[in-house]
Amino acid sequence: MIGYRSTAVAAVEGLKQGVVSPLELVNCAAERIAATDAALNATPTLCLERARQHAQAIMAGQRPRGLLHGLPILVKDLTDVAGVRTTYGSSIYAEHIPQQSDILVQRLENQGAIVLGKTNTPEFGAGASTFNDVLGTTRNPWDTRKSVAGSSGGSAAALAAGQAWLATGSDLGGSLRTPASFNSVVGLRPSPGRVASGPRTLPWDTLMVDGPLARTVADCALMLDAMVGAHPHDPLAIPAPAQAFLQAVQQAVPPQRVAFSPNLGIVPVDNEVATLCQQAAEQFAALGTQVDTDAAVIPDFSSAIDSFQILRAALFAGWHQPHLHQYRQHLKPEVIWNIEKGLALTAADLAQAELVRGELCQAMARFFGDYDLLLCPTAIVPPFAAEVRYLESLNGQRFDNYVHWIAITFVLTLTGCPVLSLPAGFTATGLPVGVQLVAPPRGEAQLLAAAALLEQQLGGPWTPIDPQWFSCPTP
Repeated sequence: MIGYRSTAVAAVEGLKQGVVSPLELVNCAAERIAATDAALNATPTLCLERARQHAQAIMAGQRPRGLLHGLPILVKDLTDVAGVRTTYGSSIYAEHIPQQSDILVQRLENQGAIVLGKTNTPEFGAGASTFNDVLGTTRNPWDTRKSVAGSSGGSAAALAAGQAWLATGSDLGGSLRTPASFNSVVGLRPSPGRVASGPRTLPWDTLMVDGPLARTVADCALMLDAMVGAHPHDPLAIPAPAQAFLQAVQQAVPPQRVAFSPNLGIVPVDNEVATLCQQAAEQFAALGTQVDTDAAVIPDFSSAIDSFQILRAALFAGWHQPHLHQYRQHLKPEVIWNIEKGLALTAADLAQAELVRGELCQAMARFFGDYDLLLCPTAIVPPFAAEVRYLESLNGQRFDNYVHWIAITFVLTLTGCPVLSLPAGFTATGLPVGVQLVAPPRGEAQLLAAAALLEQQLGGPWTPIDPQWFSCPTP
């Protein structure tokens, strides 16, 4: 029987065989959202009538079935869906209803996806904890007192609770990966250009990408297949590969040699997290893979934190300078700080940041001459309290600003490599921990294949689950 516990791959197969209809899956997902979202606030905006109309149109042959064949999905609230309230987590856009869908949504719908609703995100996706003044705070299904991270926190929590089979996310500094870790799902940051999106105000930016969130690696590969391809309105977008990513997963062979780092040499990491991630990485050895834990082989990331912070601030200035001038009173302090940091940058600052980025990319190229994958923790801590805006310190080290604590993800953004967060296990108190797997640029096929093998070794997936309700404030 196909239901909310089914994998996306199984649900699509059921749709193809006529075992279940798109409308039945829309209604199944709607029931699950109704049963779980009061505890989570993961999917605050629904468009179920639109979804049912699309389902009926697919069933009548009036809309394409594509790779997803009528599978319902959820879309992060940073991404426009025509006719559906899209707030970007900002009170400035509290009642905004776009007339045109983002390229990404258009492509997914052309591949037979049915949008159920919008998942919660922090204001303009800024910050790695999902709360905002418009739609409130999203809570973790593993413990409703805890954070879902961000900025794709609503998508990750919704998947973990079984509200949909697939969901979109985006990633600048870790916004796909950190929520995947906090919610025990799979999140993939693709190489820049792999997934077309927009039209964007800064179309040549290579730091922000869109990507898939799923409950299994195979599901993640299926969604990536439905997302990829060139598009005339995205100058970075590249054609889809000849081989489907799902096929690469189904034909996976183990990597020959991987390296693990507990901290990339740049940040403190909770001891339990580091241990769980190393134990996960070492599972590759059972597949005949050489696992190297020598810190000396890891590229030098020591200058990458400043480089990323500079380049990120420049993006914020480009994206949000008009918001600062017109709506300053509606912006949270962290966003104001980030825009003003960007506006204060000099040409010398930007030049130095790009030089560091270039050196890091070359170092990664040398590393991948010897290794197939780099592994490290996704988040430096397990999920913390949902009311915490961001982690201010760990093991005696204070963090300079609201995103510094996710440096272990954002320094990898600079490399242009695809990065996947895979559930690695659970702490003694039952909280999820994820491990990052990094492959060479454009290496999504080998990344997904290796992650699928490791997922099998680790015994995953562990979702969907019923929300573990604890007394907490109403979102």
